[in-house]
Order: sequence, then structure tokens, then C-alpha cells
Amino acid sequence: MDKTLTEGKISKNIILFAIPIFLGNLFQQLYSIVDSLVVGNVLGKDALAAVSSSGSLIFLITGFINGIFVGAGVIIARYYGAKNWKDLSIAVHTTIAFGIIAGIIVTAAGMCFTPWMLKMMGTPADVLPNSILYFRLYFAGGLGIVMYNTCMGIFQAVGDSRHPLYYLIISSILNVILELLFVAVLGLGIGGSAIATVIAQFVSAILGFAKLLRVEGRHRVHIKEIQINKEMLINLLKMGIPTGIQNSVIAFANVIVQTNINAFGSVAMAGCGSYSKLEGFAFLPITSFSVSLTTFIGQNLGAKQYERAKKGARFGILTGVLLAESVGIILWLLAPILIRFFNNQPDVIAFGVMQTRTEAIFYCLLALSHCLAGILRGAGKTSIPMIVMLICWCAIRITYISIIIKLLPYIQVVFWAYPLTWFLSSVIFIIYYKKADWIHSFSDI
Repeated sequence: MDKTLTEGKISKNIILFAIPIFLGNLFQQLYSIVDSLVVGNVLGKDALAAVSSSGSLIFLITGFINGIFVGAGVIIARYYGAKNWKDLSIAVHTTIAFGIIAGIIVTAAGMCFTPWMLKMMGTPADVLPNSILYFRLYFAGGLGIVMYNTCMGIFQAVGDSRHPLYYLIISSILNVILELLFVAVLGLGIGGSAIATVIAQFVSAILGFAKLLRVEGRHRVHIKEIQINKEMLINLLKMGIPTGIQNSVIAFANVIVQTNINAFGSVAMAGCGSYSKLEGFAFLPITSFSVSLTTFIGQNLGAKQYERAKKGARFGILTGVLLAESVGIILWLLAPILIRFFNNQPDVIAFGVMQTRTEAIFYCLLALSHCLAGILRGAGKTSIPMIVMLICWCAIRITYISIIIKLLPYIQVVFWAYPLTWFLSSVIFIIYYKKADWIHSFSDI
């Protein structure tokens, strides 16, 4: 059942909405964690390097499309808060139709351009064949990836964060079983790992879509009404394209970072890839509160509850930052033990620990940027996060690495690119948040 966030205790609303998102992200993280644990321990460090370098490239392709669905969620949340049921239904069905088209495009683009992108990233020759195989099989499931995110965005926009959690739990457990079966038992290698992930992703997408077909709520989907409404699609694109551009360009910057890591060889790739899996856990509270704040702000501004929106924003920022920093401190302390789970070679562990202890203590800055960006998106100001993050997380990050790595050719230089740019984006967001009247400049769609 859908749930309004415009009534009741603010802290309780946000926390109860964020917890299922947190748990869902936790289970989703199992996808990549299981991949790395099984592949690293069964197939070795070269296969682990191939899987571990996946995050930036996958996000480069899917990030733009998923950013558009963030915009769709803002619009759906606003219509829901305003109780505009007619436009809510049109927005939901247009989002579904666009998701199907986008999923097909992602599948084709991922499978066709994978070899070229991996070579552009400077993927070492000993890792390249496994990387190409893994990515191509992974993107064969592009439609499942996109449609799951489409359905999840609709559920969350109307205040339902529980059903996405249920479907992620099911698909994550299935992924674990299939991963062990295909790789450890049947010996299908890195291809088996990718196939297991694809099957699990399609299962979560099918479950989500099936629920939308029978849900008792204003956001129920009717097959015959799934079509593109031109005016609504324009609204979705206006709201979502800035976030999509932001996602893709930041992903491109991260690909540049990964390229510099690749230059240090497969051992560095395996160690840093292991850290990236741990970093995914740090994103759990950050993502949870960022998404919940976007929905909370969108619904309350739609209902013209301006003071309630401001109070919710303050609570979400504080909670998100404290949780993220707590996770960062834990990772900093336990880094050697946690990295060893993925691969027990001393050199691999050393690289992973080095990156963890460079970045983890600054997760509070990462959380602050994401929470403020989530608030502004909920207020319909999606271009502001795009501009800030393009400047800080893309232009400055790439410039810094390109210049400094030539003067100081050490991998630590690459690691420091993240906390430095997190700090800059946080400062800019704080200045804008305090000075701009983002509440009262809100206008109806």
C-alpha cells in the first residue's frame, strides 16, 4: 500500500521509509560482494580484477537512464502529495513505457561497446578477455536492470519502500545460490558469475512489475495504458536529464580514476576493487537518506507543507552524515580483516587497506553532498546538483589526477582525488542551501 509522508512525526516517517531502502541496498550490495568473494577465492586475482573493475563502467552506461527515473520519481511524488490522481497515473504509465525502451537501448549499447570501453580504460591484457566476457553477459540483462529501477522508483515515490526490499531479498538469495552453483560447482568461470547476476536481476524486475499490475493504489499499472504521453515525457526528461547527465559524467570521471588504477597492474586492480565492494556498504546510509529525502521533500512540497519539508531536510542531513561517518570509522579500523575476505595475497591486501584508510574517514563529506543533492532534487532543482557535481566530481577530479599523477606517480595520489572533491562539493552545497530560497521558489508542474 502507498504511504503519504505529509502527515505524522517527521523523524519517524523518514526513518521508517529509509530503513527498507537501507536493507534493500544492503541486499543489492550482495550482488557484487558475492561476485567478488566467489570469483576471488575460486578463480583467482586476475578474474577478481576483471569483476572488480565493473562498477564505474556499469554506472557509466546505466547512470544516465537511472538519473531520468530519479526525475520521474520526483514528479510522481509531487503529484501524489498534491493528490492529483489523473496526472499521477499518466506519469506512472509513461515511466514504465520509457523504461522498456531504455532497457533495450542499455542492453544493445552495453554489449556492443564493452570491448572498446575496456580498452580505452587501459585494462591490462591479462584481464581483458575475462572483463569483456563478464561485461557482455552482464549487459545482456540490461532490460532487467533498468526495469527493476523503474518499478522501484515508482514504489518509492508513493512512499512504498517495502516492496522493493522484498524483491531484492529474493533476488539476492537467488544470486548467492546461482553464483555458487555456476562458478564453484559447475565450473562455468567468470561467465557463470555474470549469468547468475543477470538471472537474479530479471527476477527482481519481474516481481516488481507484477506487483504494480495488481497493487491496490493510485499508482496501479494497466497494460493497455502503458504508452508515452508526450507532454509528460517532456516533464520527466526536464526533471531527470540533469541527474542523468550528472551520473554519466561522474561515472566517466570515475572511469578515468579506474584507468589510472589499472596502470598500476592487476594486483592494484584487485586490491582497489576489493575496497570498492566495502565502499558500497558506506553508501547504504547515504543512499537511503538521499532517496528518502527526495521523496519526502517532493510529497510535502506537492502538498504545500513548506515548514514540514524544511524540518525533514534538517533531520535527514544530520542522520545521514552521522551514520555514514560511523560506517567509515568501522571500515578504517577493520580494513585489513575485511579486504582479506576477498583475496589473501599480501600485495592485494596492502592496496585495498591503503585506499580504505585514505578515503573512509571522509564519508561524512560524501553523505553531506548526497543528502543536500537529494533535498534539492525533491524541490525540483535537479540542475543544481548536476552543476556542482560536474564541476567538483568531474572537472576538478580529472584535472587533479591528470596533473598530480605526473608529478607524483604514486597510487595514493589517485585515492586522494575522492575526499578532496567531496570536500569542495560539500562547501558549495552548504553555501547554496543556506542562501537560496529553495522552498518558496518551488512551483507546480
